[in-house]
Amino acid sequence: MHWRKSSYSGEDAEHNCVELGRTPGAILLRESDEPQTVITTTPAALRALTRAVRDGRFDQLSR
Repeated sequence: MHWRKSSYSGEDAEHNCVELGRTPGAILLRESDEPQTVITTTPAALRALTRAVRDGRFDQLSR
């Protein structure tokens, strides 16, 4: 499995971030500092989540 993370994250151990992997029909997500915990989702569900985040639909949760 090849995991990808944002180029903004840096390479040293102090820069933890979400990493993405891909299998046929599924997207895998994990936190780089806890790689044994993996969440599986579909490409469509991940697109819907990222659209909702960009549209600010979760902004009220941070208040």
